[in-house]
Amino acid sequence: MPSLISHTVAGIAAGCAIKNEKTPARLWFLSILSSLLPDADLIGYYFHVPYEHFFGHRGFFHSPFFGLLWSILLVSLFFRKEKIFSKYWFRYVLFFFTVTASHGLLDAFTDGGLGIALLSPLSNARYFFPWTPIVVSPLSIRMFFGDWGIAVIKSEALWVWLPSFLAVAMIRLIRKWPGRRINAVE
Repeated sequence: MPSLISHTVAGIAAGCAIKNEKTPARLWFLSILSSLLPDADLIGYYFHVPYEHFFGHRGFFHSPFFGLLWSILLVSLFFRKEKIFSKYWFRYVLFFFTVTASHGLLDAFTDGGLGIALLSPLSNARYFFPWTPIVVSPLSIRMFFGDWGIAVIKSEALWVWLPSFLAVAMIRLIRKWPGRRINAVE
């Protein structure tokens, strides 16, 4: 997996890309939470849930389907003023879906593990993308503070942080382009 740092960067970048003067503060916390939540399945790792199990690491909680369920739950709980199926309700659902689903997609670009259950719950098969440039992060915090962790940070800076920064900068520039108005989540 990319480190929790990079998943957080992805969540913050998504928030920065859509923010405006009306963006509620809770969006930031929920964005970061959503970007990290799929790794809650690591709890099962420490209780000896097999990696390849439906609820194993990189299983159901890393799937886009889980991202959809989570985003609907979040919007239902924290954005109650938005009428169900309204334009803004859909925008929030899409935003949190994208942030949550980004976790599994980023993990599918790593060079280690057994893959990601991207089609769960329809299939528990695990997948990687054909190109896996991101060095997989160790599951042990102790192992993160060493040569492996340094390799992970370098890899993530190049393949996650820099693209996230550039995407946010490009979106912000496009939104400020004269005569052009692109609505963000309000």
